[in-house]
Amino acid sequence: MNRTRVSDHQTILRHKIAGRDVHRRTFTKRDGRDLFLYGYTPHKLSPLGQDSGEVAKGGELRYHPLRAEWNLYAPHRQNRTFKPSAADDPLAPSVDGGAATEIPFTDFELAIFENKFTSLHAQAPTPPDMEALADTARAQGRCDVVVYSPEATGNLSTIGQDKRRLLIAAWNDRYENLFQAGCQFVMPFENRGDAVGVTLHHPHGQIYAFPFIPAVQKKAAKAFNAGYNLARVMDDAWVDYGVAEAGGMRAFCPPFARFPYEVWIAPRAQKAGPWAFNEDELDGFAHLLGDITRRYDSFFGCETPYMLSLHAAPVGYEKTFHFTAQFYPLLRAPNRIKYLASVEQATGVFTVDVMPEHAANVLKSL
Repeated sequence: MNRTRVSDHQTILRHKIAGRDVHRRTFTKRDGRDLFLYGYTPHKLSPLGQDSGEVAKGGELRYHPLRAEWNLYAPHRQNRTFKPSAADDPLAPSVDGGAATEIPFTDFELAIFENKFTSLHAQAPTPPDMEALADTARAQGRCDVVVYSPEATGNLSTIGQDKRRLLIAAWNDRYENLFQAGCQFVMPFENRGDAVGVTLHHPHGQIYAFPFIPAVQKKAAKAFNAGYNLARVMDDAWVDYGVAEAGGMRAFCPPFARFPYEVWIAPRAQKAGPWAFNEDELDGFAHLLGDITRRYDSFFGCETPYMLSLHAAPVGYEKTFHFTAQFYPLLRAPNRIKYLASVEQATGVFTVDVMPEHAANVLKSL
């Protein structure tokens, strides 16, 4: 018998959006996983029927001695939901009398829940000792799914400014709680499109909270600590590499981009993460998230497949780390996929088919 203690309570977040309160309903699902419902009004609907059963408690970490990095092993993810029909959309609101979805309510504004097929978990098992073969560690942490909207279609552009502001407020709330829980690096991200490997097409993103600082972010943190000045680079490169700006935020193609049409969004002044943004910066960030998505779709003539990741300060690097949101589109031209083939995968040395200054000029003109 499932004996999970049900929790259901309302909270008003500390930060308002343009003077409006942001409400969070914290609900424990029957299988023990958390569900957070965010909105401009309190969420008061009664829950419908829910599935219960076993939930993955994460995988394990193994250290790659030649790359100096940790990798996650989570074989249970082979059984995760794969391209369900519209009628079986697990991210849709539940329907009274219908099959249970991940969100047991008939409506919501924005939802975040703990991933059923998680790679990281607070109660991750202790991996077996592999002695001299490889160092191992518990995959402690958290994986959340962020559902942008109850509608089955849409994107960061079409959901509108109010919903993008709500999304950033939800990200900031999860940053705060996950850092308090002891996570060392927290990354909200979005995978979009079949070319990226998306298995659920309902508009959504994810959040991974790591018990360590990944190698890429550790290198960036050390570079900022050593004096790398991204604000100055943006100023110096703006004429040739700038795409758009709003509210103290800039979108630009970095001169050292690895993907064709790669775009970063960053505050003009050094800020550790969006939790440190002022009202204008939050508004500008929300606008540019939608604006860059719109520009991609306009230029490529399709729902552009991309990877979006938010790079905020790992624990201990807040004073020098400069936040960026990084878009990596998977196209090098309309209808032409940028494949990451042998050389890129084996060496980490990317061959970029489009000069960043040309990409900036194209995207700026849209």
